Amino acid sequence: MRTAVIPKSRNPSSPPPVDAAAYWAGIARELAVSGDGPLNIAQLAVDRHAASAKADKTAFRFLDEAGGRRDVSYRELAALTDRFANLLGALGVKKGECVFVLCGRIPELYVAVLGALKFGAVVSPLFQAFGPEPVRARIAQAQGSVLVTTASAYRRKVAPLRDALPSLQHVLVVDDLGGEMAQESLPNTLDWTTALAAAAATPVVPDTTAADPALLHFTSGTTGTPKGALHGHGAVLTHYATARYALDLRPDDIFWCTADPGWVTGMSYGILAPLVIGATSIVDAADFDAARWLVILAAERVNVWYTAPTAIRMLMKAGPALFAGRRFPDLRFIASVGEPLNPEAVWWGVETLGLPIHDNWWQTETGGIMIANTAKNDLKPGAMGRPVPGVVAHVVRRVAGQPPERIATPDTVGELALETGWPSMFRGYLGQPERYRECFAEGLYLSGDLVRRDADGDYWFVGRRDDVIKSAGHLIGPFEVESVLMEHPAVAEAGVIGKPDPLAGESVKAFVVLKRDVVADETLRRELLAHARRRLGAAVAPKEIAFAECLPHTRSGKIMRRLLKARELGLPEGDSSALE
Repeated sequence: MRTAVIPKSRNPSSPPPVDAAAYWAGIARELAVSGDGPLNIAQLAVDRHAASAKADKTAFRFLDEAGGRRDVSYRELAALTDRFANLLGALGVKKGECVFVLCGRIPELYVAVLGALKFGAVVSPLFQAFGPEPVRARIAQAQGSVLVTTASAYRRKVAPLRDALPSLQHVLVVDDLGGEMAQESLPNTLDWTTALAAAAATPVVPDTTAADPALLHFTSGTTGTPKGALHGHGAVLTHYATARYALDLRPDDIFWCTADPGWVTGMSYGILAPLVIGATSIVDAADFDAARWLVILAAERVNVWYTAPTAIRMLMKAGPALFAGRRFPDLRFIASVGEPLNPEAVWWGVETLGLPIHDNWWQTETGGIMIANTAKNDLKPGAMGRPVPGVVAHVVRRVAGQPPERIATPDTVGELALETGWPSMFRGYLGQPERYRECFAEGLYLSGDLVRRDADGDYWFVGRRDDVIKSAGHLIGPFEVESVLMEHPAVAEAGVIGKPDPLAGESVKAFVVLKRDVVADETLRRELLAHARRRLGAAVAPKEIAFAECLPHTRSGKIMRRLLKARELGLPEGDSSALE
């Protein structure tokens, strides 16, 4: 029988220290760095281990699409990143200039990221599925001077726009065309292999501090140009501490983060955090394939797996036959991030994989995990969890022209706000200082996410401020309705929007994707409506349900409710301003 709480066998962890500053100072001492002294992400992630007994330990195990594998040790990674850092210097790149990477999950991307950080450049990853215009817009906005990419990506996405990017002085190209580059050169580019081999192998001593810029992550808002969130080298303290506390990651672990390195999760926890811990990371070059993923989990003896709700739902949709007879004895902890994890997915993990899936919450702007369900504490399916050590969270009410009001009453909906000062807090939006200032008030970072905090101190996601449905005086969070619909055995995924209603203001409409071999008909529609009414009540349950083959997602996997709403209203799909 399912319960409201999944108890843990381990003792509950101690509460986060009251003095957040003292906590982060302790983490800095543990990593032998100081707040105002030398601090470099690549030195802590790579060179520190290469100069220790861990030098020959595997840092990355790269799996290619054909089934091959390549292990790269910490020693080898240090040497390769030294060469890339020296190459940047030889090209005349200056400290603080922006190096973009546009690659799949290939070794060269990881060498470029860590080598650029070691050099003191700012690294900005680009999602490999971006088309030419998003690539151009981001490089132009950051005045990027260096791009590392593949031959095929350069030809399709960069070469046609190169003249529109005067800041882009150097393009290093990895040959992914089977030697075709040798037959036909790409003008105004450098061959990665040749350039790296010619670079000096001299060890590089980084010259950065916690405050120096290190990472630039672009995150799209509902309107306007993409926001470039800038993070400093000090963010590595958060990466290290949260990987250990929120993901239960240990130095001897085999770790697999499935996030693309073009997104903040793939950078912070797919590249940096496991290296700082000293673990071994699995990197799979192939796209999602349910059967392949299960083979990797078992064959690579993965201990900690960090993935996304979209991937979990796709595994759920694959059906139980795929999992029959499969065991994962080495798997100890599973976590998920990207959007809220429905309770049904948590229970699916218990019933199918033998472990619950632990949701956690953070944003591009926070730079690292802020609220989490941990390995040590009881887990409430559907909850975000509790703030990690060093992070102080509040539920606040915002009224125009007034300071945020902190809400103490349990289970009251308000905006999630964090006390400023954690190491990975973003330091600005590139070229948008006013937009940055609007994120803060009275020493708080205002997240834009609506939550409630229960009497035990667990946080529950309600919705984005602009996603919440206002119906007949009720504030309805789409996630709550989606989670209840997913409890039904026929439902694989659900997306919920508010539809204009002349009496109620808005009515709730749900778009439902069914599991494999389930037939969509009117009987099932009525059954789902009745199920929702029983669980949610008539005021909150959807008034309409539409069946869909699939739901629109962002590149990072979040359901695009605004696009569903635009389609429902017959608006152009790119016109989000009409939904403000």
